[in-house]
Amino acid sequence: MRTRSPYEGAFDTRASEWIGDLAAWNRANAGDNSERLERLRRNLRQARERELTPRQRQLLELYYDQGMNIPQIAGELGVNRSTVSRTLRRARERLYRCLRYAL
Repeated sequence: MRTRSPYEGAFDTRASEWIGDLAAWNRANAGDNSERLERLRRNLRQARERELTPRQRQLLELYYDQGMNIPQIAGELGVNRSTVSRTLRRARERLYRCLRYAL
C-alpha cells in the first residue's frame, strides 16, 4: 500500500492556483489582435485566389467552407479519398508558405 506524502495535495493545489493566476494574467495583458487577424484573413483570401490551383481551391471550398468530409468530397467528385487528402495537404502547405511571415 502506498502512503501519501503530506506535500502531495499542497503541490497540486498550488499548481492549479498558479495556472489559474497565469491564465488571468494572460487575459488581462493580452493585446487586441483584431487588426492582425483581419490582415491575416485578407491575405488568406488573396493567397487562395492567386496561389492555388483551381482544383485546390475547389477542394478547400468543399472541405472548409461547406463542411464536407474527405469521403463525401471523393464521392461527389469521383476521385479516390487519398487524392482528396493529398490535394488538401498540398493546398495547406502552399498557403502556409505564402502566409508564414504574416502569422
